[in-house]
Amino acid sequence: MTEPASRPESAFPVLPLLGASDVRRLAAEIGIRPTKTLGQNFVIDGNTIRRIVAAARLSADETVLEVGPGLGSLTLGLLDAAARVVAVEIDPVLATRLPDTIAAFRPGRAANLDVVLSDAMRITELPVQPTSLVANLPYNVAVPVVLNLLERFPSLRHGLVMVQDEVADRLAAGPGSKTYGIPSVKAAWYSQMRKAGVIGMNVFWPAPKISSGLVAFTRHEPPVTRASREEVFAVIDAAFAQRRKTLRAALAGWAGGAAEAERCLTAAGVDPRARGEVIDVAAYARIAEAKIPLLA
Repeated sequence: MTEPASRPESAFPVLPLLGASDVRRLAAEIGIRPTKTLGQNFVIDGNTIRRIVAAARLSADETVLEVGPGLGSLTLGLLDAAARVVAVEIDPVLATRLPDTIAAFRPGRAANLDVVLSDAMRITELPVQPTSLVANLPYNVAVPVVLNLLERFPSLRHGLVMVQDEVADRLAAGPGSKTYGIPSVKAAWYSQMRKAGVIGMNVFWPAPKISSGLVAFTRHEPPVTRASREEVFAVIDAAFAQRRKTLRAALAGWAGGAAEAERCLTAAGVDPRARGEVIDVAAYARIAEAKIPLLA
């Protein structure tokens, strides 16, 4: 799928966004202190929000899924650029306050916001099918959240997530890279991922100890295979559980023996002496399929 055409930042209305004083005031009013447990780091810089929204390449008719809207810093920017925002928030206090904040800062756009009180890892349905995902994700759950949402909501065609910078590198890594691993291969099942920038620490409250990375993605069809996603992912997990070993050795447990692992690898056109970090998701799909008996 082709991403929507990028609009320059000047195409977005220059409307007020939450600054540091606004964020701290809103937090004080509802008695919120950012917690490490929920991975809460609120963006306090309007220019950073504009940069994220511009990098997301949203079209004006889109419905955006935002995970962890917090106090609404990014939500306001998304409502300026897209038709609708569905915000999934796990904290009931923040979820309750968000519509009031939007009504105060964007009275004409409040009706275009849906707030869903839920854990993004458990959500199964939304009031509207989103076409894009744009979110500042908690560092500790970023990868499983992205993979879960891509699996559950095939309507998501593209998006941009802000994660810990080293996680961004892993998600966007290709075969042969030192950072290529399970997140890289599983993300590639759903989409093409690319690094879209780095965000410094001082634009957050509280400031994290490490930089954040932006990862943009465009959904594509998974590899054509008789194997299910679960079967392919099982091969990926096995290959990287012992990543220093050859695939013949690393996949022995999965296949039921080293000889069977070698047979599957050979049938898939993969060198049994290779290691997991040098092959792409299509090769993993072929390996998984090689284990499935042919129908008579």
